Amino acid sequence: MVNKLHSLGAPRAGHVWGANARHVDMAAAPARPVPVAISAAPQNITIDLKRSAMIVIDMQNDFCAKNGWVDHLGVDYTPDRKPIKPLQKLLPVLRQAGVPIIWVNWGNRPDLANMPPNQIHLYKPAGTGIGLGELPPTSGAPVLQKDSWGAAVVDELDQKAEDIKVDKHRISGFWDTPLDSILRNLGVRTALFSGVNTDQCVLHSLTDANFLGYGCVLVEDCCATTSPDFCTEATIWNVKKCFGFVTDSGKILKALKKK
Repeated sequence: MVNKLHSLGAPRAGHVWGANARHVDMAAAPARPVPVAISAAPQNITIDLKRSAMIVIDMQNDFCAKNGWVDHLGVDYTPDRKPIKPLQKLLPVLRQAGVPIIWVNWGNRPDLANMPPNQIHLYKPAGTGIGLGELPPTSGAPVLQKDSWGAAVVDELDQKAEDIKVDKHRISGFWDTPLDSILRNLGVRTALFSGVNTDQCVLHSLTDANFLGYGCVLVEDCCATTSPDFCTEATIWNVKKCFGFVTDSGKILKALKKK
């Protein structure tokens, strides 16, 4: 057909154009909303599955696995494994519902060329020991370096071909990364947050998302931290007070069953 318009847009994009040799249609109708009501705090929420994404942060070997960097430092890494089981249940159901899964992970350059001294100090405060890109004897893998064993997602969590992966190199997953552009191109308006550490990379990615205008939902049992309990308590309080909403995987699964 001579007048047929060909779709222009990334796979799963929230908005596409139609084009042929004579015309470009930039007014394509958006996808029909798929609302789901979820129990949450401080208020219950309704999200649109067509305009939501699950962001999974830093479920990486260096944080969550035996012989990883945190284990080498002598810190008990096992609390950071708590999200694994609820994520194993939740992620497949979200995928089936058409919700994109976005893995946001530390993935530093081998030369650390974009890491200023203040960021290197964060992980090597006394100037000695094993820091970013260096080789802990427990794993022999460069700490949080892109494509290293330490930066890989733990074996227990499956990453599917349709999932989206974003490398980060700051506490926030939005700073100097394509995450915001990806979410906007997907048409996302609500971001669900999970991963580690609750009070660090998860919180600061969530707060940046809030500042950028996204509706933010912390999935509490899909988050964890090796920090003291009061850090999680403060994070939950502040998310409910200032930055969004808090729910858990059971409540999301229950809501999806009713859809």
